[in-house]
Amino acid sequence: MALRARLTPPRETKTDWPWHKVKSSSLRASLLFGGGRRMEAENFLADGFGTRLSVESKSAGWTRLVEVARTWQPSRLKGIQVSPQFGTPFLAATQVYDARPVPRKWLSLARTNDHLERFVSEGTILLTCSGSVGRATLADATIDNTLISHDLLRIEATDDSWRGWIYAYLRAPAVREMMKAAQYGHIIKHLETHHLDGLPILRLRQELRAPFEQTAKAIIAARDRAHHLELDAEAEYSRAIGALLDQNWEAGGFSARASDIFGRGRRLEGNYHNPRARAAEEAVRNGAKRLERVADLAERVFVPGRFKHIYGDEGAPYLDSAQILEVAPDVDKRVLSLKGEKQAGYFVDAGTLLIPCSGQLHGIIGSVVLATGWHENKVLTNHILRIIPKPKAAIRIGYLQMVLGHPQLGRPRVLKGAFGSSVPELGPDYIKNLTVPRISAGIEDRIADAMEEAAHLRGKADELEEKISAEAEEHLNQFLGGDLGHIEPSVASSPSF
Repeated sequence: MALRARLTPPRETKTDWPWHKVKSSSLRASLLFGGGRRMEAENFLADGFGTRLSVESKSAGWTRLVEVARTWQPSRLKGIQVSPQFGTPFLAATQVYDARPVPRKWLSLARTNDHLERFVSEGTILLTCSGSVGRATLADATIDNTLISHDLLRIEATDDSWRGWIYAYLRAPAVREMMKAAQYGHIIKHLETHHLDGLPILRLRQELRAPFEQTAKAIIAARDRAHHLELDAEAEYSRAIGALLDQNWEAGGFSARASDIFGRGRRLEGNYHNPRARAAEEAVRNGAKRLERVADLAERVFVPGRFKHIYGDEGAPYLDSAQILEVAPDVDKRVLSLKGEKQAGYFVDAGTLLIPCSGQLHGIIGSVVLATGWHENKVLTNHILRIIPKPKAAIRIGYLQMVLGHPQLGRPRVLKGAFGSSVPELGPDYIKNLTVPRISAGIEDRIADAMEEAAHLRGKADELEEKISAEAEEHLNQFLGGDLGHIEPSVASSPSF
């Protein structure tokens, strides 16, 4: 049989083993056949399992989470989806972690079982229990009057003085690993309420728990204030520009003029001519004193080039386009493949506008984020468009954020320019040519003040989250090292649960 010529030489035959090494360990039978009767090796080989055994080996200084908090979960949701004007907004588990959650579904309360249990009160600790498990957050004003998925565990401290410490403890990296060691499932991982009930938690002294509770309150207050500032700024911008003239967007179809289709750009996609964006463009033209281009107001509008992603512990922290829209995202990747001048091109300074420029139209693409000090010294993905303000700004950056990001008058205009069928993209040339309505200087300043303060407050809240999780990790390390000076004198719960 004839052999076809190869483009590359054949691979060298492997004669040595190991191509990989098996991670193994021996365990006592009592560990396998305890309360959980776990037979999956990965749970016992996880780092978090060893940490948990180390905590439980101490004779005092810790207790079970069930002793200080109630962990519960609503029953599986069986709701009837209806239109927005007749329904109550619903958020999936991952949406709760967005800085500004946007509902995509509305449910009928009358047809939703136990709907009162699906509303979450402010300050409740929420924790993911499906998929990427163990991620905690605090409920705030952004999810008021909203039905929340059953895929989030609710954790309520039995004593309010414990809430801040419980939250910080759950966010500590070592405790997150403990929760991952308790998860189950072959493809999609899960946590149950009894897994959290049995989690060991340190009995921190009262005077040391108090600062954690104060910080938790400060985090909630900062995010609540930021949310209300944004709502007020959006309302003021809407009043200044005027109402949308055409709001009949739910019709089965729409028509576009031939001159619009075959004009500049020759855009044939229906999305480019959608009535929502067309109404926003008309409102902006009618409400502005004058119109200016983004390119004339910004120093630079660009998307950095692609780069090879090589990760390692010694690299620079890496943020993808979804993480800039979340509260206290998990920054668990560090880029090694960018060094020196190349790396500097992917950093951003506070005051830069960030726009995810790749993704689905109903998702993150076209959202607008104002970078703060929290974003500095991190590598941001090349799927984020940057707008850098001029040194002597002709426009306040907070006002430009509102112009591009307003839910009705801004973002539809941005999304209009997305191109591509499978994964839509936004190009810098389109953003450069977007028009910016100039209105009263006083109104522009008030809007800018609100948006810039909101961005600052969100960045401050994220920094506080990192601070308390690091402090909780340090307390745990001290406890494991034998230092009990920060621990209440007490008798521990039974190691078995």
